[in-house]
Amino acid sequence: MKPRHNLYLDEDVGEQLEALTAKAGSSKSSIVNDAVRAYLARRGAKELDDVFKVRLDRVSEQLRRLERDQSVMIESFALFVRYHLGITPPLPASEQAAAQALGRDRFQQFIEQVGRRMAGDKRIAEEVAERAIAANETKLPAIAAE
Repeated sequence: MKPRHNLYLDEDVGEQLEALTAKAGSSKSSIVNDAVRAYLARRGAKELDDVFKVRLDRVSEQLRRLERDQSVMIESFALFVRYHLGITPPLPASEQAAAQALGRDRFQQFIEQVGRRMAGDKRIAEEVAERAIAANETKLPAIAAE
């Protein structure tokens, strides 16, 4: 048993409803019932959208930060490689064994330092990004004054 409801519709909406019910197999009740159900479903979806919007905004901000950090790391690494390749002269064969041993020791120290940094709270990428941003901010007013 369905409860009875009395509704008042605008005249033009009532006429459109009458036109829809003129087709076989349609009733005013089923049309209004379907319309109200669709309206309520959209309203519920909007509430979900509002809840997810906050979370998606937070995730977007985290992705922007990750992209910035990654750009800083890539640029830093590229500059280091260019600098290193530009200033490192080729070694004579007699010095290569000693240089390789020194390289292994330095690499081991590097790995240990990376491990310490990863175990700590502050990452080098954050530090470099902060310094780069601070350097750009201090240069911007000087450039604008020129």
